[in-house]
Amino acid sequence: MKLHRIWGIFLRYFYNLIHTYDRLTDVFFWPFIDILLWGLTSRYIVSTGTGSNTVVLALLGGIILWIFPWRGQYEITVSLLEDLWNRNLVNLFATPILFSEWVVTVMLVGVFKSAVSFAFASLIAIFLYAANIYSFGILLLPWAGLLIMFGWVFGFLIASLIMRYGTKIQTLAWMSMAIVSPFAGVFYPISVLPEWAQNVAHWVPVSYVFEAMRLIIAGSPVPLSNLFWPFMLCVAYLGISLLMLFNSYNAILKRGLISVE
Repeated sequence: MKLHRIWGIFLRYFYNLIHTYDRLTDVFFWPFIDILLWGLTSRYIVSTGTGSNTVVLALLGGIILWIFPWRGQYEITVSLLEDLWNRNLVNLFATPILFSEWVVTVMLVGVFKSAVSFAFASLIAIFLYAANIYSFGILLLPWAGLLIMFGWVFGFLIASLIMRYGTKIQTLAWMSMAIVSPFAGVFYPISVLPEWAQNVAHWVPVSYVFEAMRLIIAGSPVPLSNLFWPFMLCVAYLGISLLMLFNSYNAILKRGLISVE
């Protein structure tokens, strides 16, 4: 694995970002719209007297933190899909670039774009609604790490399936995080879910982050040690998803190209 090759692939995706309007839209426009709509919704809830001012930070904090898993997953799957749509995947791996170097790069691209979108969305939330997510302090770092790791899990899982079954299942690139979000408790406590869904949520690592955020907003201390179990879950899931990804890659090397429909 060579750092200069990873840097070269990173620059490829970076230049694609700054010269492609739809990728810039993903990074800036949609986070802005989410903050605007959810901020207005939370303000309305407060105005009806059915919620306190903490509702604003709880809802906006949820949508801002959700950027990390969504972006982590999106960058892996869509990067793969774009090379498939452009018939460029064969050209990419015909070079000395290793598959592991591509994997590391798309992880780094996800981190970079997540940080940019997070910074932009958090500033919009402060400017429009005085909702300061930075009030959580140093906890934002382990939270962000856990959240983006979870995004990588789904990114590699969906990428492995696309490699095996082709672009006919490409809709999973946009559906996967939406499917898991009800169990993540992004906007509500896990306790409001049915019992079976609560049991599922206990195995969704990011649900612990959003629960901790709401507890802190409510004034309850949350020890950092509470993240140990979800972190170990994430590590296990990430290992499984990477194993599936490399198995799929080795399989397509033996049978030929990925099906593009």
